[in-house]
Amino acid sequence: MIRPGSDPAALAEAAQRIRAGALVGFPTETVYGLGADASNDAAVALIFAAKGRPSEHPLIVHVASAAQVAVYASEVPAFAARLIEAFWPGPLTLILPRRAGVASAAAGGQNSIGLRCPAHPVALALLQACGTGLAGPSANRFGRVSPTTALHVQEELGEDLPVLDGGPCAVGIESTIVDCTRGQPVLLRPGVLTRAQLEAACGQAVLDKDAQTSVAAPRASGTLESHYAPNARVRLMNVLALQAALEALNAKTAAAYAAQPSPGTVAVYARSTLRLKAPTLHRQMPDDATAAAQQLFAVLRELDAMSVSEIWVQVPPDAPEWDGVRDRLSRAAAEGSPPSRE
Repeated sequence: MIRPGSDPAALAEAAQRIRAGALVGFPTETVYGLGADASNDAAVALIFAAKGRPSEHPLIVHVASAAQVAVYASEVPAFAARLIEAFWPGPLTLILPRRAGVASAAAGGQNSIGLRCPAHPVALALLQACGTGLAGPSANRFGRVSPTTALHVQEELGEDLPVLDGGPCAVGIESTIVDCTRGQPVLLRPGVLTRAQLEAACGQAVLDKDAQTSVAAPRASGTLESHYAPNARVRLMNVLALQAALEALNAKTAAAYAAQPSPGTVAVYARSTLRLKAPTLHRQMPDDATAAAQQLFAVLRELDAMSVSEIWVQVPPDAPEWDGVRDRLSRAAAEGSPPSRE
């Protein structure tokens, strides 16, 4: 049930549904979320059930403004406050110490909680209409490709779920996650914000997720080794490996998603297409990291819908602005992702 997010009546109905303890699909600038009242543990349990997500795997709570942080967090370190000032509303989630007795289910039972203020007018209008924070993981089955349109949500979770349509997501991959519970910022999940941008904003070094600290790292959303996976097997390849694979391709259908293919790559693709019973499919990856992130999940979904057995992706450039895209592709291609179709 897709409704225009710009329709005041649809927005009011969605807010009423949230207050009644039900679920709503809603857009953000990153990906579409599956929302429930973060303060209602029974409603949050419906998210875990709908996604098939383990209940100990924490959810991100979306808030309408920085003023709502104090509802959920018991402490905001100075460096975290600087990150909020620099990037909210926007694609940044901060893990903060959780206020006792608040949003336990959304936090996966941990003493910390992930908070974000989305930069999407429909999401912000819904948050303001609800008057509460929204637990809002990506609106897809657990571990699968995140949705970046309202139709993706409907395809994943069915027509009975009300979904506010806010158009295609502008960012296209999930938020950057920074852990702020260990006395210094730690990057748990890259996104479109680079480490250099984070460091410039908070005024200190941002540590790697594997950094040894005196306090154990919290669990966080979207950080499993295998995640964001389509049904087809995703394989990451450099240009030479991609050329060799296309040359060796026999009778199964494969899809190639390559950035800046060389003339040789195009020629190999053309020859392979002519001799295959089941042709390869090719999609051009933009050479701009922002554009690649925006279309990444949509392209994976498009190719997957064509019943290909494998999706071969050229490894993105080793540059900071590509960290988020590389992270999502690495998790999609990780061991434990779904097997190829036969």
